Amino acid sequence: MKNKKERLNFILFSLGKFVSIFGASIYSFAIGLYVLEITGSGLNFALSLIVSSIPMLIINPFAGVLADKFDKKKIVVMMDILNGIFLMLIYIISCIHGLSLPMIYVSTFITTIFSTIFGISMEAAIPNIVSKDMLMNINSISKIIDSISSILGPMVGGLIFAFIDIRYFILLCGIFYIISGVSEMFIDFRYNYQEDKKNENNIDFVKDMKKGFEYIMERKDIIGIFTVFISINFFMGLSVTVPLPYIINNVLMLGSKSLGIIQSGFPVGMIIGALLIKRIMKKTAYKKVLMFSSFTLGICTILLGIPILFKNMAFTPMIYTLYYCGVVFIFGATISFIDIPIMYMLQKMIPDEYRGRVLSIVMSTVKIILPIGLILSGYLLNRIPIYFITTVGGILLFLTNFLSLNSKKTMFLNVNEEIK
Repeated sequence: MKNKKERLNFILFSLGKFVSIFGASIYSFAIGLYVLEITGSGLNFALSLIVSSIPMLIINPFAGVLADKFDKKKIVVMMDILNGIFLMLIYIISCIHGLSLPMIYVSTFITTIFSTIFGISMEAAIPNIVSKDMLMNINSISKIIDSISSILGPMVGGLIFAFIDIRYFILLCGIFYIISGVSEMFIDFRYNYQEDKKNENNIDFVKDMKKGFEYIMERKDIIGIFTVFISINFFMGLSVTVPLPYIINNVLMLGSKSLGIIQSGFPVGMIIGALLIKRIMKKTAYKKVLMFSSFTLGICTILLGIPILFKNMAFTPMIYTLYYCGVVFIFGATISFIDIPIMYMLQKMIPDEYRGRVLSIVMSTVKIILPIGLILSGYLLNRIPIYFITTVGGILLFLTNFLSLNSKKTMFLNVNEEIK
């Protein structure tokens, strides 16, 4: 890194994001288990997950406008501190009146709002806190933090639920959020800031969001990136997220333990992919990497259904488990090969005055398209052979990205030429 300030920015960003993302992962899992224990209802457990998802979809576009119109540093610091104060307030109330189900739902809803605004603002600010040469590195670290949180979050959440009073855990989360907010005060959010236009602070959410959409429609290269993002999330929901557990549990009868081992391969693969991507990008143009990655995702999706065709052969559960671990691991690594450079490109291509809105629209679109794939997959699962869903989904995934990448409207940079 160039100097101490950039190194400090890098470290504080990593620590702040880790506390926020890892804390949110632990919190949602532990709270979900608590709801399940006090109600014994799967429906109430599902509701606790839903109230943590709805705000993301609703708030994302507004969060993008806020990130573009106001000081990103103030927003990031404020959201973490507000999260911390709110959770400490919940702790005090729960000590007096107990921790009721409505209180859990309300607190989960509000903390998710704070976390959503934090996430958009922090992602939009990344190009401003490090130099261009470090942009790929910080995106890789960001992806690694996301993956580690998805692996360890449920584990730590389960341990905390087993050994610590849930109220003390809420207090602890509040304290860590405040510490994170204080540490983010020392990040220089203007280290690499280049002001394109004077950004007015007055807000008209409808008008500002409309401007964000208009900007995207004018940028055909961004639309091409959108197409890749949307197709991956749709076909992952359609042909992977729902079919994989069904194949493991209901078709091959491997059990939930094997499913847990297999699914852990995905975040592990993402971590390895995040560690390797910069080295790969130094030698290979990104368009080639993306094309190969799309082909690999398509093949892996098809491979999910292959064992069903050979179900009558005498393969042991261990062989099936190892097979699916390998496929899912490759899935995770390949997703990193796509996600990290795409985020790098978006951060470089989009001026600061529009970055928050564009990123929020990307995330909102993904959150809308994924459930559509999940619902369609669930509908088709009992109507057509499952290997047909994985095979057709894999083929369509590759073809969609292939056509998008070879369209004249799509302008992908040879990113490897710029990475030192």
